[in-house]
Amino acid sequence: MDEKMKFVARLLEGETMTALCAEFGISRKTGYKIFDRYQNSGLEALTERSRRPIRYGNQMPFQIEQYLLNIKKEYPNWGAPKVREKFAKRHPEIKPPAKSTIHALFDKHDLVTKKTRRRYKASGTDLSNSNNPNDLWCTDFKGQFMLGDKRYCYPLTITDYASRYLLACDGLESTKESTAFTVYENV
Repeated sequence: MDEKMKFVARLLEGETMTALCAEFGISRKTGYKIFDRYQNSGLEALTERSRRPIRYGNQMPFQIEQYLLNIKKEYPNWGAPKVREKFAKRHPEIKPPAKSTIHALFDKHDLVTKKTRRRYKASGTDLSNSNNPNDLWCTDFKGQFMLGDKRYCYPLTITDYASRYLLACDGLESTKESTAFTVYENV
């Protein structure tokens, strides 16, 4: 506040806005804003103002919040869409809040049970132990990549389990079993 008072006092003494703003390290727009506030409201305009917003975009009125919470308590198994419909039918003159806003309200008051997702975890087949070459083969498609003519190539590899020897690595047009079986027959 002291800096603002010095700024306004020097402006009133006749110094230029541009020179003062450069000296105080503020933009001219800020300088004019400080001076206009001083002219409109006096010294009390130079005090710090709250930066809190006047209204919050997604905040609904307290009464509507309570009404929605009461509907949820009346029907605890209902989610936000059904509660919104019930609210809209009971009060057609009031625009109901969005489903996401109602859900956020219920979540804030711990009225939402979050479902835990079970993720499928793939498990491979157990390999039988084989110490002799050519008893067991391991096979796999090693992803795919695009060729220069815009077609995909799917590399199929076949290795011997015991010796880790690469028996085949063929680039196929698809992962269909009919094309893969021809490679197996050739090997």
